[in-house]
Amino acid sequence: QVQVVESGGGLVQPGGSLRLSCAASGSISRLNTMGWYRQAPGKQRELVARITSGGSTDYADSVKGRFTISRDNAKNTGSLQMNSLKPEDTAIYYCNVAVVPYISSISDYSYWGQGTQVTVSS
Repeated sequence: QVQVVESGGGLVQPGGSLRLSCAASGSISRLNTMGWYRQAPGKQRELVARITSGGSTDYADSVKGRFTISRDNAKNTGSLQMNSLKPEDTAIYYCNVAVVPYISSISDYSYWGQGTQVTVSS
């Protein structure tokens, strides 16, 4: 079993910053891609940023230059630094990890955290 826990959400004023954290634990040999997604009320969940185990990153156009994704492979953790926040960034943010459970595993398995609320408002 694998647990994924996000933290760091909250209320921030426009232009402010927040740092989200994600920690995966349980039956994990290694993590492949780690991603942050968000879902605003009435909208579909969308990719915000993702990072491979090798450190390659990919960002949604709406957050490029403002958000930075990072990870620590040894600790099975990751983070999303969010700067210059805008009201349209308000959403529940979810961490997703692709878990390889055993050294001999061929496939990886997707796990989601419970989400953390980010509200950008004055």
